[in-house]
Amino acid sequence: MSEPAAAATPAAPPGDALVVDDRVAIPRHELLVRASRAGGAGGQHVNKTSSRIEIRWNVRTSTALDEPARARVLAKLASRLDGEGNVRVVSSEMRSQLQNRTRAEQRLAQLIAKALVVPKARKRTKPSRAAKENRLQEKKKQSERKRNRRSGFDD
Repeated sequence: MSEPAAAATPAAPPGDALVVDDRVAIPRHELLVRASRAGGAGGQHVNKTSSRIEIRWNVRTSTALDEPARARVLAKLASRLDGEGNVRVVSSEMRSQLQNRTRAEQRLAQLIAKALVVPKARKRTKPSRAAKENRLQEKKKQSERKRNRRSGFDD
């Protein structure tokens, strides 16, 4: 018995959006949601229902990102993108399609939010005078210890 092909449809009406952070919200019409049969526990239920959810979102063509943000996401998620620039998130932990969809959306939002984080620039600092003194004192102590160890064999 062959498995029926899962239909790929836009997620929801365009007025709705998946909120990533305070600056970025992905319009749901840009999300391609696909349901298919999941494996794992669930008995006969798992063989009859399409509860596994796969969400694809095209980073390159999305209107949710400005150019600097798009470049950052493309660079950070390069290993997760396919040839067209789609990032794919799958959820099949739950037996409910709705719960899996919610989890997949949350995971996508977290993934994008993490990719959008701009790391803080490191401020270069100099060691203090006391730190330099301590380092030199420790070097002298270590040198003295080693010298004392050597002198025991010269007797």
